[in-house]
Amino acid sequence: MEFGSIIVYFTIMIGIFAILALGLNVQYGFSGLVNFGHVAFFAIGAYTSAIVTTAGAPFIVGIILAGLTSAMMGFLVALPTSKLSVGYWAITTLGIGEVIRLVALNEEWLTKGSFGIEGIPQPLSKLIHISNYPVLYLCIVWMFVGLSYFLMAKLANSPFGRVLKVIREEEDLALAMGKPVFIFKLKAMALGATFAGISGSLYAHYITYISPSDFTPIVTFIVWAMVIIGGKGNLAGSIIGAVVIVVFFNSTRYLKDFLHMRAEIVASLRMVAIGILVILSVLYKPEGLIKEKKKTYDI
Repeated sequence: MEFGSIIVYFTIMIGIFAILALGLNVQYGFSGLVNFGHVAFFAIGAYTSAIVTTAGAPFIVGIILAGLTSAMMGFLVALPTSKLSVGYWAITTLGIGEVIRLVALNEEWLTKGSFGIEGIPQPLSKLIHISNYPVLYLCIVWMFVGLSYFLMAKLANSPFGRVLKVIREEEDLALAMGKPVFIFKLKAMALGATFAGISGSLYAHYITYISPSDFTPIVTFIVWAMVIIGGKGNLAGSIIGAVVIVVFFNSTRYLKDFLHMRAEIVASLRMVAIGILVILSVLYKPEGLIKEKKKTYDI
């Protein structure tokens, strides 16, 4: 692979995972919801868009349905779990994420089971030569990154966003202020799932093939690493975290050529290294590379 192609690939994957990390930041960074099943909404978005577009629907319809379907699933997941404590919430969402992957693995009519869905169409691919298409798709992905960032920045500075942060800091205070905490958690979960679904759609149309093996729990761990290292409650931090983890995760795969090690050993060491990065971040930069800017008011 040429160096220019590698840069384009890295930039596209950074954009896709930046949207996924932004979605998790809405749930965890803004609302304090510990969602360990975030990959489930990523998968739902990918499969929804892949199914409808391979059936003949245009890309824009696929990505809209991906966001809506993931939002609906996020809402449904939050209904029975949002009143649980943090620990039980985390365990439940982790289990739900794995259940959805196993459904995709064993269902053969829509998801094609373990064989996956291939031949996913790429938007506007007929308008440009195949060798130049990755650059066009890079522009499409980062257009969605910009749109996601803009919408979330508006959200963070809105009354809705301020209530979410109150719930994150002290749920009892939000209740004392008369805020419907349960409803706000439902909305936060659905909103974060929406962006995860959009991210999944962009991933499916870039790779053009998806299978259940693309949506293992390790993906959730990687996205959590992005949010923790970049900085929770900070939109720019999610993007910086995505840059750090995507570049590190993908570049280390080439170490096998220099260290003369088997690919599976390098892959295992890569995950160990990411875990160490997260631990170091928690110990020495607990607020991430970019600290959340909290508003102060004069009394």
